[in-house]
Amino acid sequence: MPRQIPYIIANEGCERFSFYGMRNILTPFLLSTLLLFVPMADRASEAKHVFHTFVIGVYFFPLLGGWLADRWFGKYNTVFWFSLIYVAGHACLAIFEDNLKGFYFGLFLIAFGSGGIKPLVAAFVGDQFDQTNKNRAKLVYDAFYWIINFGSFFASLLMPVFLRDYGPAVAFGIPGILMAVATLVFWLGKRKYIHVPPAAPNPNSFSSVARTALMSKQPGRPGDLLGRPGLMMAGVGALGAVASLCMTPQWGFVIAACLALVLVLAFGGIGVSMQLDRARGLHSEEAVEGVRAVLRILIVFAMVTPFHSLFDQKASTWIVQANAMNSPLLNIFGWEFTLLPAQMQAVNPILVMLLIPFNNLALYPLMRFIGITPTPLRRMGTGIAMAGISWIVIGMIQLQMDAGDKVSILWQLLPYALLTLGEVLVSATGLEFAYSQAPAPMKGIILSFWYLAITVGNLWVLIVNAGVKNDAVSAYIATSGMGVIAFQMFFFAAFALLVAAVFALYAIRYKMVDNYRSEGPASFCYPEAEKDKP
Repeated sequence: MPRQIPYIIANEGCERFSFYGMRNILTPFLLSTLLLFVPMADRASEAKHVFHTFVIGVYFFPLLGGWLADRWFGKYNTVFWFSLIYVAGHACLAIFEDNLKGFYFGLFLIAFGSGGIKPLVAAFVGDQFDQTNKNRAKLVYDAFYWIINFGSFFASLLMPVFLRDYGPAVAFGIPGILMAVATLVFWLGKRKYIHVPPAAPNPNSFSSVARTALMSKQPGRPGDLLGRPGLMMAGVGALGAVASLCMTPQWGFVIAACLALVLVLAFGGIGVSMQLDRARGLHSEEAVEGVRAVLRILIVFAMVTPFHSLFDQKASTWIVQANAMNSPLLNIFGWEFTLLPAQMQAVNPILVMLLIPFNNLALYPLMRFIGITPTPLRRMGTGIAMAGISWIVIGMIQLQMDAGDKVSILWQLLPYALLTLGEVLVSATGLEFAYSQAPAPMKGIILSFWYLAITVGNLWVLIVNAGVKNDAVSAYIATSGMGVIAFQMFFFAAFALLVAAVFALYAIRYKMVDNYRSEGPASFCYPEAEKDKP
């Protein structure tokens, strides 16, 4: 075992505790303290907007961190300097607990710092192994998985108590101290690490091949724009992006900018696929087919975005619901306590640690025994559907509450279990699928697009959240006989179930390939979803 590994594992444990420690109390703090100036009727909506804007930033900035590490500074330097920004963000949360602009600036710094290091630490672990000890890598990634859930579990249990008993300065300060410790531990191992230098520019990269495909002219029609339909399609996406940005005053910058990005990627991807054969001869055959494979995978990622919409709302919408529920006095081994709304999130890491071995040892073998092969696409499609079902359950609970019934917070255990099962099926499978389908030169770009799928999932939440403020939409909701929160819950459930059905149809037509490496240097990845699950 490389002697530098304990430094990275300790760094990961402290960093994940710090992240989930602040993240899991963010919505309760916004509702109870920072957003008191917002009218009560609008406070929950504003808190959700702030939370999901923050999550969008966390999963957008990996693009920047990965690019800086790969092209300029290397993984170690990028992780170290982004970690210092991360620490500064935590400090802002603790210092500016009663200052809106200062607190939001702290959230920006945390999103920037956390997102910047997110794609790098696990890849940095892979750099520490070679052919002589690569068999030890699985043990290390198992330790990563364990330490992430360990940190998340205790952060979910403890930080809401600190927020209640000691106030936001202490509750946000403790994660900041843990992040400072994480950075110090990472720095202490500097002279022991294997440092892989940044790679030289790749002429056969995804962006290079895509640019060639779009810009190449059709033989015999060198000056004819109509001979480049793919470029025209990309232009439509660019015009749509400009139109989206022009709507910034109505939608807000985050929605407008993210929607612009989605339009560019969607229409640009269609355009590249239409003209991809024009890149042949100018790029290697492997590079061209790699881009084609990535574009096929992006369709799968696009259909996974509704899952992220549902999953990330357990730390916003579900906490809002839990705030209005009854919390009974529990007695466990003589210890009496009352569950806080944010503490319900501790159910997730415990269930994940139970469900992954259960699936591998019981569920999947049973499916094979009865003649159903649990392929990656079947698992992912089922996971999206399970998330939709969990939201039907949470919506039914909300209807009971809206009818005036007193509902115990323990009723949320069922939808948490269903949503976590969906998470295991989607997040633990998504990049396994993507990495098996993408040729080796394109595997790096896959991780970036996976993070963008999480960003887009949270974008849908912001759009729906803004949509229900429209007078016409509000009037329609009123005719349904449901409250706004319940209506949104059933809307997201229907959204996920509809996409799960489309996903199943696409999975039938999708032709699987096998691009696992057969030989060569060891290469490892550690996919992260919201919960950073393997």
